[in-house]
Amino acid sequence: MSAGETRYRVIHFDDVKGVTCPCGTARRAFADVAESPGTVHRTEITADAKLHFHRRLTETYYILESEDNAAMELDGRRVPVRQGTCILIPPGVAHRAVGRMTVLIMVVPKFDPEDEVLVE
Repeated sequence: MSAGETRYRVIHFDDVKGVTCPCGTARRAFADVAESPGTVHRTEITADAKLHFHRRLTETYYILESEDNAAMELDGRRVPVRQGTCILIPPGVAHRAVGRMTVLIMVVPKFDPEDEVLVE
């Protein structure tokens, strides 16, 4: 490693361009880091999040902020959430957020939009 190079990466989510997703707007980090086994997303979830699942990705949601009556719909079951709630969502679990919230999502392996399947 040459002088000035680092092995770590630092991002500020406000500097990451937001992209539209079934939940609202996601800011995704570390997709371009070869050493990273996954990606980390800060997602602003809107009230009309769409039910979806992933074929091979595991997501871990950490609720940063939420409305008072926010919930996650997980395989047809509504689970109340609040700031500080953490949920592991393995492949195949149909899920969506209910109510407005901001979540930190850890995705392993790295996020792939082709792996996201909307449930009609």
